[in-house]
Amino acid sequence: MNLLILGKGKTGSQVAEVARHRRHHVRVLGSADNVNAGGITPALLTGVDAVIDFTTPAAVVANAEACIRAGKNLVIGTTGWYDHVPRLREMVQAAKTALLYGSNFSIGMNLFFEIVQTAAPALDFEYSGQIFERHHAQKKDAPSGTAITLQGLLRAMGGQELEIVSFREGDVVGMHEVVFNSPHDRIYLCHDSKSRRGFAEGAVRGAEWLAGKQGFFEFREIWKQL
Repeated sequence: MNLLILGKGKTGSQVAEVARHRRHHVRVLGSADNVNAGGITPALLTGVDAVIDFTTPAAVVANAEACIRAGKNLVIGTTGWYDHVPRLREMVQAAKTALLYGSNFSIGMNLFFEIVQTAAPALDFEYSGQIFERHHAQKKDAPSGTAITLQGLLRAMGGQELEIVSFREGDVVGMHEVVFNSPHDRIYLCHDSKSRRGFAEGAVRGAEWLAGKQGFFEFREIWKQL
């Protein structure tokens, strides 16, 4: 496939490396050359099969609009933009293209989502709960999209709105903890990312999965099909 990677940050660089390892042709567009999506031109998109965005919350919506208008399949690993989901879904449906997004493209984290859902009934048995998330000091959004996803899953399964506590420190890749506490015991569930490689591999495999499809998809709903 011919892939265009938006973003030259730590995760975007890993995505490009994984894509080349999987024998795809890769072009990378950094933020300096793409102010207000101005770098996403028809010439740049010629021959591109899919675009993968790991940029910033401030940039991702304009990037997505440009790619959708051009009829390009799009994978979005950036978080912090989900208020725009309904409008972008309508654009994708009208353009008859495909978009895949997710708060976390790690296979391990998506397994963790299911583990947390299984544990959610604890909230019906006098347990209280909290969500803790730690990321590197440069992360733009807080709480993380992954923590918000965990909060939503627990709200749906357990009927409670759990507090999210966020930490921004050093070069932490990403750690998410869900703690259930009762007068009698405490349950700790934790996912700790060792590197960004898992995010990158999930995003590239997601772009491969989109080939030939139309629609608006969330990664946690399709990852078992990869």
